[in-house]
Amino acid sequence: MKQNSISERLINGLVKENPTFVLMLGMCPTLAVTTSAVNGLGMGLTTMVVLALSNMFISLLRKVIPDKVRIPAFIVVIASFVTVVELLLKAFIPFLYAALGLYIPLIVVNCIILGRAEAYASKNDVVSSLFDGIGMGLGFTCALTIIGAVRELLGAGQVFGVNVMPASYVPCSIFVLAPGAFFVLAVLTAIQNKVKLEGEKKGKDMSKIQSGCNSDCMNCKESGCSRRMIDASETKDDLEVIEITEENDLPDVNTDKEEKNDD
Repeated sequence: MKQNSISERLINGLVKENPTFVLMLGMCPTLAVTTSAVNGLGMGLTTMVVLALSNMFISLLRKVIPDKVRIPAFIVVIASFVTVVELLLKAFIPFLYAALGLYIPLIVVNCIILGRAEAYASKNDVVSSLFDGIGMGLGFTCALTIIGAVRELLGAGQVFGVNVMPASYVPCSIFVLAPGAFFVLAVLTAIQNKVKLEGEKKGKDMSKIQSGCNSDCMNCKESGCSRRMIDASETKDDLEVIEITEENDLPDVNTDKEEKNDD
């Protein structure tokens, strides 16, 4: 695998298709566990490990898994790695295991992991899939850590448990409650959009910030796009065959008219 392909996979997950700020995926753990920077970092890293390992394993088995049962097979693979990670956290990092609680087993149904397995890992080689998982996981980790740090700072005057605000600061406790997660996520997303719009007005290339999906899947060059509707392996010949088949399925209008005239 080329070095530029590795960096492309990492940048794709961190910036271009950031699961939280761009694709708006995995909102349940994003809003629920980011009461502190430590919780956000722990949840992000846990998800990244599961994502990278499941991507790699699914890519290894992509030619073995029957197409009709691929989704159940993906879920079994993901659930296996989640169980391993959960037991390791419980044994070696009990405070983080207690903080994340139910959201660790819920990683199994995280749409980011299943989406990357379906959109990328099942169609690409092992190394590419591994770094795709690492990139998306790092993007998710950075987003959760930033949200957790902002909520902890405003809600408790701390970051990673360290007091950083003056003694006169009065914490705004709403930010460590459920509504605070929505406020912080909305503000951070708005700031990102503002930066992009200002950059475009100045003529800068802002394509690497929240590129998302332009809905033009036929001309899309991003083979790993999680919203891609048409597989990159399809060729023009395949599309022509589909068009010809559809034309053959249409009834012959002229023949029908001739039969009516004969009657």
